[in-house]
Amino acid sequence: MTTSTPSQIRIEKLVIAKIRGFCAGVVRAIEVVERALELCGGKVYVRHEIIHNRYVVDELRQKGAIFVEELSEVPNGSWLIFSAHGVGPDVVAEARARQLKIIDATCPLVTKVHLEAIALAKKDYTIALIGHRDHVETIGTLGEAPEHMVVVGSVAEAEKISVPNPDKIAYLTQTTLSLDDTREIVAVLKRRFPKLGAPKKDDICYATQNRQNAVKAMVPSVDLLLVLGAPNSSNSNRLVEVALAKGVKSRLIERASDIKDEWLLGVKTLGLTSGASAPEILFQEVVTLCKDRYGVKTVEEVETVEENEHFGLPYELVKMIKDKGAQA
Repeated sequence: MTTSTPSQIRIEKLVIAKIRGFCAGVVRAIEVVERALELCGGKVYVRHEIIHNRYVVDELRQKGAIFVEELSEVPNGSWLIFSAHGVGPDVVAEARARQLKIIDATCPLVTKVHLEAIALAKKDYTIALIGHRDHVETIGTLGEAPEHMVVVGSVAEAEKISVPNPDKIAYLTQTTLSLDDTREIVAVLKRRFPKLGAPKKDDICYATQNRQNAVKAMVPSVDLLLVLGAPNSSNSNRLVEVALAKGVKSRLIERASDIKDEWLLGVKTLGLTSGASAPEILFQEVVTLCKDRYGVKTVEEVETVEENEHFGLPYELVKMIKDKGAQA
C-alpha cells in the first residue's frame, strides 16, 4: 500500500461549522468543578468523567479534581460531584448514607428526562426509554423507575417490545441521540402503540439537534468530514453517523495528531466540526494543522442557528458562594 505524503495532498478549502463545541450543560459542568475546587478547601471527587473529553478531564485533574467510577473509592464525608450525565436515586442514596457532600452537576436537560420518568411511573405507565443501554446517561435515567422502563436501542428492538397495557405506554429519550434514528424508532412505536405518549418537549437536547443539523448543511459541499470528539462521546459519534448516512466519509478524532494523511487523498474540500464536549482550543489545533500541513488557504464557516443558552450553577454551589460572600 502506498503511503501518502503531505506534498501529495493539497486541500483547497476547509469548511467549518459555526455551531460546534461546548454546549451550555458542558460549560456549566466544567464551571461546577472549578468553583468547587475553589470553595471546598480540600479534595473534590467527581463520579465518572464530568464530560466525555480526555483533555478537559486531564486539565481538571491537574487542578486537583479526583475522578472515580465507584463511590467506594470516595472517603466518607468527602465532597462529591455528580457528572453532567446524571445518576439514579440508588447512587444518591448511597452517597448520602456515606455522608458525602453532594454537588449535582447533572445537565438540566437530563434532569428534565428524569423528572418525566418519575411522573410517568407514578401514573403506572410503561416507559420506552430510547437510548444506548450502556451509556451512563441512560443508566442514570433507568435508575429512576427500572420496574417501569424498557430500553429501546433500535428499530428492531422497537418491533419486539411487549408491554402489559398498550394503552399506557410513553417514550423518553437519551438527550444525545441521532434525530433521524430516534424518529424511526418513534414511528415504529407509534404504529405498534397508537396511544403512545410523548414528552411535552423534545428530550434530545438543543445542542445535539443544532450540531446534527449543521452537519447536514455542511456535507453536500465536503469530500470528508472530521468530527472532533471523544470515542465515548455519544453526541460526537452521532455527528459521524449523520455524515455517513448522507453518503459522506467521516472520521472521529480526539486531537489533530489523530489525522492520517491517507484519509485526505483526493480531498479538495474538508469539513470540520466538534461535539458538545470538545474544547475550542483543540478545534483550532486542527484548523492550524490543516493550514500548516495541508496547505489550506480558504476557511469557510457554515452558520445555521445562534445559540445563547445558559444554565445557572447548582443550588449547593450558589449557597456556598453566598455564604462565602457573607463571611468576607
